[in-house]
Amino acid sequence: MIRWAGTRHPREISEKEVSSFLSALASRYRLSPTSQIQARAAILFLYGRVLGLDLQLPDHVAHIRQPRRVPVVLSPDETKDLLAQMTGVHWLIAVLLYGAGLRLFECLQLRVKDIDLKRHEITVRSGKGDKDRWAPLPRMVRSPLTAHLIRVRNLHRLDTERGLGGVALPFGLAKKYPNAPRELRWQWLFPAKSPYEDKSTGLIMRPHLHPTSFQREIRAAVLRARITKHATAHTLRHSFATHLLQSGTDIRTVQEVLGHHDVRTTMIYTHVLTRGAGVPSPADMLLGPSLPVESPRLTTA
Repeated sequence: MIRWAGTRHPREISEKEVSSFLSALASRYRLSPTSQIQARAAILFLYGRVLGLDLQLPDHVAHIRQPRRVPVVLSPDETKDLLAQMTGVHWLIAVLLYGAGLRLFECLQLRVKDIDLKRHEITVRSGKGDKDRWAPLPRMVRSPLTAHLIRVRNLHRLDTERGLGGVALPFGLAKKYPNAPRELRWQWLFPAKSPYEDKSTGLIMRPHLHPTSFQREIRAAVLRARITKHATAHTLRHSFATHLLQSGTDIRTVQEVLGHHDVRTTMIYTHVLTRGAGVPSPADMLLGPSLPVESPRLTTA
């Protein structure tokens, strides 16, 4: 903004000019609504918290609305084909994303203690909105997940023998429970291959798997499965919700499992179920359900 205003000090830039700058982000630079919101928040922070000025912006600038997007959802066959292209830990993560409706970060931040194999439940700690919730643990992963937990336990034993500092704990729990970072129950369910040095404590600790590792793998799997949809890790969560509703699960239950604050957020999946369904195409009514491949009506320009 400072460069846009001719490298003047922010105190010398009028509210009208700030409004013009934010409008230019949309009309001239074609920034997304998210980027516009971030720019507006940064400017308000600069003026309000740093300069101590009360900046008044017009309503059309203050209320930037993000467009509503229809989620990408895989069919059951596409989901099956995608999972068939994945192996090892990445396959296990993909099954949990689809089978439990987890967000990628929620899955990667699971700890050993969050898995209940007897009740077939997953406890999601501090999910979106800093809320805890439960999610169903797919029964099909009981055996491979048990084998994976054994590998995690063996890795934890080796880390302990090497004198590693364990894992990071949230909310200062390491001070309250000094031994907790080295306890098996607190270890990441999906630990990274390499440890790192915590600059604040100097301890060598093991992080969880980085999300880019899985994101690269799922992009490659989508290509191998020849899926033309723009499928990502979050697509598996969308598919989980849609397939649950297709199977007759109550929308309130789906809302609770997904961790949505408002049922209206969950209702977008009901729109995915009904889009195009039961709406006859006028072309089918006029010309019939299908045309022969070499129809005389089909000509090239």
